[in-house]
Amino acid sequence: MGDAHLQARCTNTIINNPIQIANTSLMIYFSTNKSSIPVSLKKATLEGLAPDGGLYVPSEIPRFSQEEIALLEGASFNNIAFAIAKKFIDGAIPPEQLSDIIESCYTFDTPIVQLDSRTFVEELFCGPTLAFKDYGARFLARLTGYFAAEEEKLITVLVATSGDTGSAVAYGFQGIANTRVVLLYPSGKVSPLQEQQLTTAGGNVHALEVKGDFDDCQRMVKQAFVDPSLNKSLTLTSANSINISRLIPQSFYYAWAALQLKERYGFSASLFSVPSGNYGNLTAGVLAKRMGFPIGHFIAASNANDSVTRYIDEGRYEPRPTITTLSTAMDVGNPSNFARLRYFYHNDYTSMGKDITGIAVSDEETVTTIRAVHERFGYVMEPHTAVAFRALERYRSLGNHAEEPGILLSTAHPAKFLEAIEDALDKKIGIPSNLQELMEKKKNATLIRPEYKELASFLNGLDQ
Repeated sequence: MGDAHLQARCTNTIINNPIQIANTSLMIYFSTNKSSIPVSLKKATLEGLAPDGGLYVPSEIPRFSQEEIALLEGASFNNIAFAIAKKFIDGAIPPEQLSDIIESCYTFDTPIVQLDSRTFVEELFCGPTLAFKDYGARFLARLTGYFAAEEEKLITVLVATSGDTGSAVAYGFQGIANTRVVLLYPSGKVSPLQEQQLTTAGGNVHALEVKGDFDDCQRMVKQAFVDPSLNKSLTLTSANSINISRLIPQSFYYAWAALQLKERYGFSASLFSVPSGNYGNLTAGVLAKRMGFPIGHFIAASNANDSVTRYIDEGRYEPRPTITTLSTAMDVGNPSNFARLRYFYHNDYTSMGKDITGIAVSDEETVTTIRAVHERFGYVMEPHTAVAFRALERYRSLGNHAEEPGILLSTAHPAKFLEAIEDALDKKIGIPSNLQELMEKKKNATLIRPEYKELASFLNGLDQ
């Protein structure tokens, strides 16, 4: 499972005869701030953020009966994805079209690699941009295109990114009719490969390089959504995990992994260690658990940006300025999706702590873990996956958790973090050919200051 393992692990997955799951009652979506009227999935998708500044959540999280779960055991990834999506979409898209969307989204594999008898890695980097964000971005792009065509509107997709979200959105929306994308990313705070993916898509994709950090990017995006004058001239939506239709598909790979471990190894409930930055990934896991899939507990694995970890431990949410770390995509001081987590747990940190344990991992531990995992298993981990592995080790040292089966979510291909990995291992690792070709393309980005007026000026100039 050494360097050759990194070169080719992705095979096609084809949907055949989607398993039929019982219809749910009409699904509507509320704002976490509780001041906006409930909306349909279409409106929630096309708006992104609720008018009161809150994030949309389903009126209820749909449940799968034991009989429905049994039907999905042994099913393909795409069949599981279809079953979950059908519950949330609830007739907003006909089943035949929804099946086509799922099939077009997930043409790549989702491998689960065993490290030892109780430790597994779910590799979420086999999509076109080699990052887990492909699962949500491709699904959202197709839903947005479908709904935009129904409404006969041009949708402007506005995204703040700390790295992989932007590239996944850029390639997910590339060429999708009735859409255009504006990406904001922090200058100097994404890897060179990530920046190339963000700034070379072209076509209907525009990149803004912000002279600030991710929180500056996110702040400006949120301000745009509640700016009345801007929203009179543009139809804005988001492709960050603040958009509910970006979040829902991330639950697919939790359900898939939990069912795979149950089928292959008889694990009745698996533990997930989740690299956590903006907390959309973890929130999707909570959705999957509450839907009834065999998931036991979560580790919210953070880096030095540990505001949620401290909340779970102490009950006080005190965001701090963003700290730059090796696990750059997790460098978020004030994560947006934490609002959904608090909503689901009724602002009760003790209730949240029953499902989630927060563990913060230092850069020093991250480097040590990359090296130790390679020496022990011959497996190459990028920094975010290493954070999840180290957090799992520390969790197992607490109480009676030593024998719990654990799944690490591996969120990006190691080649996207070459410098950190090669420094840790003191050796070169292979780069996939598509990334090598990408590095030869010319960067195309507009540099702006972290001031909202500059973003508004750029957006207002798109149609001129």
